[in-house]
Amino acid sequence: MSQFGLWSRGFVSAICLVTFGAPSFAQPISESDSHVIGRKMGSLAMMDINGKPFDLDALDPSKLTVVAFLGTECPLANKYSRRLQEISTAYADRVEFVGVFSNEQDSTEEVGFFAEQQGILFPVLKDNGNRIADSFSARRTPEVCLLDQSRTIRYRGRVDDQFGIGVAKKEPTERDLKNALDRLLSGQEILVAETDPVGCLIGRVKVPESNGAVTFAAHVAPILNRHCLACHQDGQIGPMSFADVDDVLGWASMIDEVVHSGQMPPWNADPEIGEFSNERRLNDEEKNIIAKWVAAGAPIGDRSAIAQPPLRVAGWQLPRKPDLVISVSPKPFQVPAQGELDYQHFTSQYIFEKETWVQAVQILPDNHAVVHHILAFVDNPDGRQAVGDLEGIDGYLAGYVPGLTIEPYPSGMAKRIPANSRLIFQVHYTPIGSPQSDQSKIGLVFADRDSVMREVITTSAVRRNLEIPPGCPDHQVASFSHRPLDESLLLGMMPHMHLRGKSFRYEIQSADGSTTPLLNVPRFDFHWQSSYRLKDPISLRAGDRISCIAQFDNSDGNPNNPDPTQTVRWGDQTREEMMIGYFDIAIERAIGDAAEIDFERHVALVQVIDRYDSNRDGVVNVDEVPQRIVARFNSLDVNADQRVTFAELAQRWSE
Repeated sequence: MSQFGLWSRGFVSAICLVTFGAPSFAQPISESDSHVIGRKMGSLAMMDINGKPFDLDALDPSKLTVVAFLGTECPLANKYSRRLQEISTAYADRVEFVGVFSNEQDSTEEVGFFAEQQGILFPVLKDNGNRIADSFSARRTPEVCLLDQSRTIRYRGRVDDQFGIGVAKKEPTERDLKNALDRLLSGQEILVAETDPVGCLIGRVKVPESNGAVTFAAHVAPILNRHCLACHQDGQIGPMSFADVDDVLGWASMIDEVVHSGQMPPWNADPEIGEFSNERRLNDEEKNIIAKWVAAGAPIGDRSAIAQPPLRVAGWQLPRKPDLVISVSPKPFQVPAQGELDYQHFTSQYIFEKETWVQAVQILPDNHAVVHHILAFVDNPDGRQAVGDLEGIDGYLAGYVPGLTIEPYPSGMAKRIPANSRLIFQVHYTPIGSPQSDQSKIGLVFADRDSVMREVITTSAVRRNLEIPPGCPDHQVASFSHRPLDESLLLGMMPHMHLRGKSFRYEIQSADGSTTPLLNVPRFDFHWQSSYRLKDPISLRAGDRISCIAQFDNSDGNPNNPDPTQTVRWGDQTREEMMIGYFDIAIERAIGDAAEIDFERHVALVQVIDRYDSNRDGVVNVDEVPQRIVARFNSLDVNADQRVTFAELAQRWSE
């Protein structure tokens, strides 16, 4: 089964992947925390991580104090730590800042490394036993408390509203901490004294029940192995590893929260439509096991009996060590600290000297924090890739997006790379506030040519002529695919839109007029664009077409909307939109070079027609193509009737 191509977004992957962090903005302040504002804090004497004495009472009594609770693995804490340092620098003559790391799972060494990497200059404390967090009633990372000169808490909550769970604004609209600082420094009352912090629950020390009926070893480890370990292991996208039980314990409460909210594992398909081999949804029994385990204090049980995760190739999700590894870029690419980068395109110097069949393929980022997506295309050696262009439709081999799990193609199926081909990569980098470097790679597992009975092809239903009205909360568009061959097997689907994407549906439109639902994604999430791999391939008959229906939300009610006042059209960048319904099909492989060339030609020509035929009449009219390729259109229009048919394309191909 293929991985599908994925496209742009303007949000750093470490934040779109806030793997742990429930939508706390929707949660009321708990009763136990209702009296934090106005609480006078006593002496806090301890050593910082560098062994220097620290005491809250010893700070400059003329200054305000900000106590910031952070965590080394929480994506939002990573994002806001540099911002806190920037605020600290700006207010250095009037405000003291202190960083507190209360997570049980964060070691002193990890805290020190984090502070160095993030450029934190203010004092940093390791809160062993959660003593400081408890005294402030702190709940999450990042969370800040502002104290006046008498060490009384005057503000508690978030830093600002720019980043949240699946939300990233270009700029914050509410700068809560700075607003509180400015008003307090000017002798005014703080207008909003408390906001709900958004982020990861602090990993507090737990006291497990000695006779707990549910243990990690016997009950929880198998669940994590099935649903979580593919991402939450070293070298993969999960910001924290679940490979070691002691690391998991600190995240126990957070795991319970996100699985019960449905936030994790990420899976957005309607459970009533379709059965998928890679479904990651936890059932109620699994959720209840986790809840009982956490309620019992997260007992480990018999460590020697902990269920081991499936064996994987180190650093890969592939079924075995890759036969070929190619660097995506010729040298490490330097990602700046700020700004919006254009897509980067790299052409591999490796040439496939002979026809190659691929059983499995994985693109592996070197720096997950800055890589949003990578697409790999096959550069057709005869130049016919130029009939289309690199917009994610023609020549697609594989893609990477955060959270995508890798599976080999079904037995007897593989993708084909023609002889003398090279790979072309498109990479979307997202700056994270500090200079970064990345040199990603792609690994391929080869298949024996003689064992391949079906060739796997990624194709799509595309709607290019998008025009989404400003302010519209429910703009619907549809597209159809042409049948790629008389008969084939449908293996899976991957819908793609950008930040205004709302929902996406797939159906089979049969020649007899009947409709068969395939997939419904009622809450499309730009940050988790999953592939949906059918448990059992579906036979497509001659005349069948795949129908895709997408809805977009271009209103100000969409928190990810870059600008609800703009009419939105097709484009690569996140501020623009796309509507692509990718899907994988497998066709019986004809034996013999001539037959395979004919097959390749047929598929390529069908894709060209499908790309530009917006009214779905089976031909491309001159008013359906962009102005920039009208000259090319005219060269293909054999009879000069302002229409290009499949037969005309085939004739030009043969010339």
